Amino acid sequence: MIFASVYEPRQHIEIQARLNFVATISVIIPAYNAERTILETITSVQQQTFSDFELIVINDGSTDRTLELLNSVADPRLKIFSYSNCGLPVARNRGISHATGEFIAFLDADDLWTPDKLELQLAALQQHPKAGVAYSWTYFMEEQGESLSFKGCEPVFFEGNVYANLLVGDFIYNGSNTLIRKQAIESTGEFDPTLKSCEDWDYWLRLAAHWHFAVVPKHQILYRRSSGAMSSKVEVMKQACLIVLEKAYRAAPPELQYLKNQSFTSFHKYCADLYLKHSTDMSGIKEAGQHLWMAIRLQPQTLLNKRFQKLLLKFLLLRIFSPSITNNFLQSINKIRPNRQPLVQ
Repeated sequence: MIFASVYEPRQHIEIQARLNFVATISVIIPAYNAERTILETITSVQQQTFSDFELIVINDGSTDRTLELLNSVADPRLKIFSYSNCGLPVARNRGISHATGEFIAFLDADDLWTPDKLELQLAALQQHPKAGVAYSWTYFMEEQGESLSFKGCEPVFFEGNVYANLLVGDFIYNGSNTLIRKQAIESTGEFDPTLKSCEDWDYWLRLAAHWHFAVVPKHQILYRRSSGAMSSKVEVMKQACLIVLEKAYRAAPPELQYLKNQSFTSFHKYCADLYLKHSTDMSGIKEAGQHLWMAIRLQPQTLLNKRFQKLLLKFLLLRIFSPSITNNFLQSINKIRPNRQPLVQ
């Protein structure tokens, strides 16, 4: 294990740690106050069937026991760099600056990988020389008291030029998913440090403008969705998503501008879903209603979409009943529909 502290009160001072070998893959984990999950996350990397990697952890100004726990890990592939806190996009960029691998993977400090994640994604890139990015499918880990429940994302099979697909919506779902050629990262640049959320979607879009994508048709990412304090983050996520969309269409070629209404319809459905899941008062429910209405105005045919109908039903129920009664009612309906798609997710 190699450890370096980097402090930047006014000027950037970098201490470059060097290993005596160059790994094929650089795994970058940004960590901020991650004492609860960081060791489990690191273990999921150590258990990979492909072991030729370096593990770079960017300690982003943690004030809890994160650094202490990292120092307890005995693994020569582990490199720890401590900085003052600057947020997730900057931490990822700092990790890139230390990476020596031909391929780079990002993993958030509370997410996990299945053991074959790196092996299969690397194989996908080797089988598709024009692809700069490989991605897999995601399991969502939901906190249920002291336990976790798991739900798989809807499988998608987009490969090759996926730029148009990504404009309509972020089918990669999270920043812990991809394996990227370092050449693709060097040609794309850094994560946008001004974004407070959705910085990964912005980055995938910029990659997709110039590079093909390859898919591993398997659930390999375990993405943790925490219910705690989410209501306070919804507005931030919404504003960041809007910035990313507007930025994307300023850069998109004329032949893709026709997708704009579809993209903004997806945006409004996404915002409505966030408000319906995490709002704690009627103001959030009203915000969800406004987004549902905007989606209908942009594309009236969205009323025929089953997922949209589910959001609309949940909105109507929440206008009448409390969130707990509504959720219990919807869960009860789901239980009596065992062979059908859940009424709500």
